[in-house]
Amino acid sequence: MQKKGAIGIFDSGYGGLTILKEIVKVLPEYNYIYLGDNARTPYGSRSFETVYRYTWQAVQWFFEQGCHLVILACNTASAKALRTIQQNDLPLLQDAQHKRVLGVIRPTAEVIGNFTQSNRIGILGTSGTIQSNSYILEIEKFFPDINVYQQACPMWVPLIENNEHHNKGADYFVKEYIDQLMEHSDNIDTILLACTHYPLLIEKIRKHTPADIKIMAQGEIVAHSLKDYLQRHTAINTLCEKQGTIQFYTTDNTDLFNKQAILFWNNIVHSQQINLSTF
Repeated sequence: MQKKGAIGIFDSGYGGLTILKEIVKVLPEYNYIYLGDNARTPYGSRSFETVYRYTWQAVQWFFEQGCHLVILACNTASAKALRTIQQNDLPLLQDAQHKRVLGVIRPTAEVIGNFTQSNRIGILGTSGTIQSNSYILEIEKFFPDINVYQQACPMWVPLIENNEHHNKGADYFVKEYIDQLMEHSDNIDTILLACTHYPLLIEKIRKHTPADIKIMAQGEIVAHSLKDYLQRHTAINTLCEKQGTIQFYTTDNTDLFNKQAILFWNNIVHSQQINLSTF
């Protein structure tokens, strides 16, 4: 008989905390383990092979902690590693039927088309996510008539993680990338923030975006998608512990993680340090 475990939430750094926060609002009864690979962040500019290798190491660590379900709360990991893990790695595990790894791109792509009237959507993400074309490919599966326009925003994550996103200097980079996105089409009426860091810039993003454009963050979408997934997959659901606990882990300095995590979690965090190099 399989032992129950927490739901694993993985990100290359802190951004996945915005996903976890929304998941806990919708599913507060479950146990969660959050891991940020802060020692090796950012993932956005790394190769597919490197992101896959780092992500698979993290997934194996979650399995060692007893997790049966792992959520890649990172767009870059979802874009560059998820498919390989699902198709090549999981089937080779002895207890593969009791292990699942999910991402944040597909659940977002499944619903994003419901918010547009013009059938023109803008995607703002890291260079890695944009270069993968994952959103274009996934959205086309569900909404083939929608035109998707993308814009990489390489300066946004560093601004946020250096706590510079509230300063006036951040406005320049926010406006620059939004202007570049809008140059693709005058009829974009919905913009997806395809990076879990970007909700922290929401006020500035709204400031520099036409008022009639909808701006969608992923957290709430992913949370409701996970709730639906667990209702439909009762075998996995029964393997998830439900005492309402949350544990935080990082691959870097815990004091730094605890301090920075407050920006994303809006509460005090006590983390533990782990090493992924052995996986």
